Amino acid sequence: MSISQAIEKVEAHYAHQPEFIQAVKEVAITIQPLYDAHPEYETLKIFERLTEPDRIFTFRINWENDKGEIQVNRGWRVQFSNALGPYKGGLRFHPTVNQSVLKFLGFEQIFKNALTGLPIGGGKGGSDFDPKGKSDSEIRRFCYAFMRELYPYVSKDMDVPAGDIGVGGREVSYMYAMYKNLTRESGGVLTGKGVGFGGSLMRTEATGYGAVYFLESMLEAQNDSIEGKRVLVSGAGNVSLHAAEKANMLGAVVLSVSDSQGTLYDTKGFSQDKIDWLKAQKEQGKPLAEYVEIFGGEWHAKQKPWFIKADIAIPSATQNEVTEDDAKLMVENGIKYIVEGANMPLTADAIDYVREHRVHYAPGKAANAGGVAVSAIEMSQNSVRQYKTFEEVDAQLKTIMKNIHDSAAAASECYGQTDNGYIDYMAGANIVGFKRVADALVAYGILN
Repeated sequence: MSISQAIEKVEAHYAHQPEFIQAVKEVAITIQPLYDAHPEYETLKIFERLTEPDRIFTFRINWENDKGEIQVNRGWRVQFSNALGPYKGGLRFHPTVNQSVLKFLGFEQIFKNALTGLPIGGGKGGSDFDPKGKSDSEIRRFCYAFMRELYPYVSKDMDVPAGDIGVGGREVSYMYAMYKNLTRESGGVLTGKGVGFGGSLMRTEATGYGAVYFLESMLEAQNDSIEGKRVLVSGAGNVSLHAAEKANMLGAVVLSVSDSQGTLYDTKGFSQDKIDWLKAQKEQGKPLAEYVEIFGGEWHAKQKPWFIKADIAIPSATQNEVTEDDAKLMVENGIKYIVEGANMPLTADAIDYVREHRVHYAPGKAANAGGVAVSAIEMSQNSVRQYKTFEEVDAQLKTIMKNIHDSAAAASECYGQTDNGYIDYMAGANIVGFKRVADALVAYGILN
């Protein structure tokens, strides 16, 4: 079965899963040169096999709210591929979570994890539970109930979940406590734990910092520098604020952050004290708009940041937040580099538009791999019962992100995708990630 036939099969079987189809197509359109060079991939149906998860667990979560009322939510764990190591990928708690979203995220995770060069497979999970407006007690009871259903399917050598949207250190701690209670084991089954009980320093900063390290390599490849560049960031969560923080540290001028209510625009840029205020504000669940009363700037209700003139965009909110119209606005406003801090924040049409206009574009599977890279570092620390310093983890993260950039750039060149200095990072990243997984599957025969 050819790649095109495999896509047709996915579309026919999963027409109700648009996010998953989008992710499959995004990989498929870029790996054809690799497939042509390796007929064994076609013989062993590698692409077709990778579009079907190894297994999906679906379960019901019963929990009790503060009023004593029984609540019912749905939960999933998608174990997509363990060709390179234990399944690895976050847990997302958000009302938009469904099987299509988790399959798209899990499929992306296979190649993202492969790009790190670390021995981890791809998976994803979560629930349609909405943590917003819930008390700490309600979140604790839900996390206990969720792990009570999930625990038979995860372990430190089989499947190692982490956090994602709606799942931070607090939620990971509650789930880890329930796992230990049920199994009587104290292993590294979850990453993102507190530093005092198995977590890694720098895990909180890793995804945002890693995206900016990747950006630095992109700029260096064009004989350019981040110093003085105007940067737009969307979102105001963990990834967004740490991307803003690292960009500011390196001399860029970060002009925006945003949330579902609108965009905060500061023409003077966000200094570290302003970023610290934003972190505290979001942690307390208070509005971004209050910033204007303290620091000045502008609040643009119900707008995305792309109306602002800048050099670099780091969309870090959620999937498909950047439409083709947004992409056109970015190009009109001078954006030359786009680095995906979130998972698949650009729609397929937006990706096509920015690539056609030769905007240097880094897909999420490459640019935001820093989070899972440090999660894998946490797994190794748990295995040897030793901690690394912040500086050691940071140095390892920088090296990993540079290696991801350089391998994607080299693959773009090797497979004829680089055009007069314009590096096709999407093709390069997909080719490198896919090849690492495909070669392992070829070596295994047909059992994985």
